[in-house]
Amino acid sequence: MARKPAPKDTTAFTPPPSPQRETRRAQVDLSFDNQSLLGALFGQFDANLVQVENRLGVFIAARGNELHIEGPENSVARARDVLKAMYDRLAIGQDLDQGAIEALIAMSDEPTLDGIVDADPGKGKGGPPIMIRTRRKTIVPRSAMQATYMRSLVRDDIIFALGPAGTGKTYLAVAQAVAQLVSGSVQRLILSRPAVEAGEKLGFLPGDMKEKVDPYLRPLYDALYDCMPPEQVERRLASGEIEIAPIAFMRGRTLADAFVILDEAQNTTREQMKMFLTRFGQNSRMVICGDPRQVDIPGGDGMSGLADAVGKLEGVEGFGTIRFTAADVVRHPIVGRIVEAYEGPSS
Repeated sequence: MARKPAPKDTTAFTPPPSPQRETRRAQVDLSFDNQSLLGALFGQFDANLVQVENRLGVFIAARGNELHIEGPENSVARARDVLKAMYDRLAIGQDLDQGAIEALIAMSDEPTLDGIVDADPGKGKGGPPIMIRTRRKTIVPRSAMQATYMRSLVRDDIIFALGPAGTGKTYLAVAQAVAQLVSGSVQRLILSRPAVEAGEKLGFLPGDMKEKVDPYLRPLYDALYDCMPPEQVERRLASGEIEIAPIAFMRGRTLADAFVILDEAQNTTREQMKMFLTRFGQNSRMVICGDPRQVDIPGGDGMSGLADAVGKLEGVEGFGTIRFTAADVVRHPIVGRIVEAYEGPSS
């Protein structure tokens, strides 16, 4: 039998990559003076180093108080800056956990080997460090957008904080409010959010009105107790310095000398939002937090009070608008992936 002719090689010739397109590789050595911090820096079984390796695609070798980093140039630069920031964080007494490391990685952007990303976003930029000091902890930004948000919290009269769960919208607002209450900058802290649309839903819950609405306000309580000792929270609640109430309780009031926070604002109607905003008084600050993609107003026309207010007031003097995305989620990394999945094109 005659053999079939061998097939012709039709593979197109691909020229080797040009030197300009090749990924430049680099290596860097770091040393740390305080060896007592190395255990917390490296993590149990070097878990913190492995986390940086996996996220940035580098190789890290520990030799005593020194680290050797190898990999693509930009990744090596980022890993170096993240490790420096981790060490600096431990040196000033702050905790270092998986979430904090993820935040430092996210904030490192893509520096070059000629630049250093400061552990403190305010350092070296002509301004004071960005932080919120409360009785129980000192809070620093864990994403670039959080740093912008924290600046807005001390600058703008009314702030719209928009974005998915886990980005720190409400928590940072409560922390800033607690700091101002303790320092005497404001006399009252007022926390509010929509409960439910109709009274009959609350009627099925046991107890008086406070006991009925407290479950809807629990996230605000949680943030408060995280920023203040429990006995102080209870004392200030009893004295009226801290007030937690549904938005319906705001009608007819003028909120002067107060830090006012409205959470879950996407579930307000236009009328409720207008009513709330017009409560603004002298020496006050308002923060309105919500996720525009999670509107749940039964029987509405699809336009929440939050979206309506942002559309009307964004850019007006005295107003600040902060937009968080899934990239700013500072909970467990999987939360960010969940948000991205639900916010994708097919959602």
